[in-house]
Amino acid sequence: MICGFDYGTSNCAIGIEHEASVQLVPLEGTNTFLPSTLYALDRDLITEFVARHIGAEQERQDFVTLRRNILTRAQRVRREEDLDDDEQTLFFGRAAFSEYFQWPDEGYFVKSPKSFLGGTGLREQHICFFEDVVTAMMQNIKRRSEQNLGKELTHTVIGRPVNFQGVDADASNRQALDILTTAGKRAGFKEIEFLYEPIAAGLDFEASITENKTVLVVDIGGGTTDCAMVRMGPDYVKKSDRSADFLAHTGERVGGNDLDIRVAGKHLMPLFGMESTLKTGLPMPTQLYWNAVTTNDVSALATFSSLETKLQMEQLRLDATEPTLIDRFIHLREEKHNYHLVRNAEEAKIVLSDALEHRVQLDYIEAGLNTLMTREQFSVSIQPPLEKMLSLMSEAVQQAGDKPDVIYMTGGSAKSPVIRRAIQDRIGDVPVLDGDHFGSVAAGLTVWAQRIFK
Repeated sequence: MICGFDYGTSNCAIGIEHEASVQLVPLEGTNTFLPSTLYALDRDLITEFVARHIGAEQERQDFVTLRRNILTRAQRVRREEDLDDDEQTLFFGRAAFSEYFQWPDEGYFVKSPKSFLGGTGLREQHICFFEDVVTAMMQNIKRRSEQNLGKELTHTVIGRPVNFQGVDADASNRQALDILTTAGKRAGFKEIEFLYEPIAAGLDFEASITENKTVLVVDIGGGTTDCAMVRMGPDYVKKSDRSADFLAHTGERVGGNDLDIRVAGKHLMPLFGMESTLKTGLPMPTQLYWNAVTTNDVSALATFSSLETKLQMEQLRLDATEPTLIDRFIHLREEKHNYHLVRNAEEAKIVLSDALEHRVQLDYIEAGLNTLMTREQFSVSIQPPLEKMLSLMSEAVQQAGDKPDVIYMTGGSAKSPVIRRAIQDRIGDVPVLDGDHFGSVAAGLTVWAQRIFK
């Protein structure tokens, strides 16, 4: 069976064709979107999960040979933790969040692993680990879909950003696509193709328009913002080769996660001493705080978890004019609540799309701890990443040498009126239309999969 697979930074979705239209497959109860999260009782159990769920015997044996040492450690974990052979050790989606919120310092939590793909300076063991994380997630999603459909998924088109990372883009993209291809094969897909995510979103939109237009497709995903200038409409929709219709595309590693990080840093970290002072009168060093909330950067997270950071925080407590705030920060680090804090920032961003203010509750840190955030404050805090997004849109229009007839917006963060207003101010008096902010990419991937595999 043919499907479109949106392996997203924030959410994952699978689309199929049903009665001549696209249908998204429920992945978690009735939810068709599964948060891109994984929680394991131990890191090595992720590799064990992959080994157990590779269907082809020879491929499984090859994988076991490659990961023999890790699989041996996984067996040791099972013995030491007295885990039964059939006991659940990995959790996905909302269940992963639930386990992490309950046991933040006990297991291994991964959010938005797609944002790490293509990273520079990764050693071989890091690449292997990301392969296993992505494979486990794809195996889980594919299995859930097949159980729901009662059919095997064999062919898929997977969405990809224009650029996974900003540094050495060509090498970064090759590394990321290699990981996704390896993961997809180990998950059981026989044929895998890729399609730019903004183009996929545009294909979904194209099915609904009745006259030819030049469309600026803007896909603000969790990890990247991708833009494409595309000729669309009745004269183009049936073409199998659309290369001449794609006038320009731009993309960069800046997305919804970066907005969340800015909100967490600017509005939540002051509760932990970020804007306080030292006894010398100097301001508190801020890099520690940004390392805590930059959850899409492996090196920042590793630095925040290091012994050096622990010792630095203990010294800052002695030097601070408000040591109780640093105590709160130390507690956040020890209990690994930094992901939870960024999740609070994401929730605030979502609420402020419809409301003018939102009170963030942080009772899991300290009883009664909260702060009020306004939409205007949100607007000010996100200016650096928002400016990068606007520049990508302007660049796509400039490359195309033509003004768009319409701007088609997709991606969760595209709902924000702050972002929509900024886009209209930058691009000019062009109608801005909304797609399915979460389902457009999956639907477009499904359309393309049906076109190339049938």
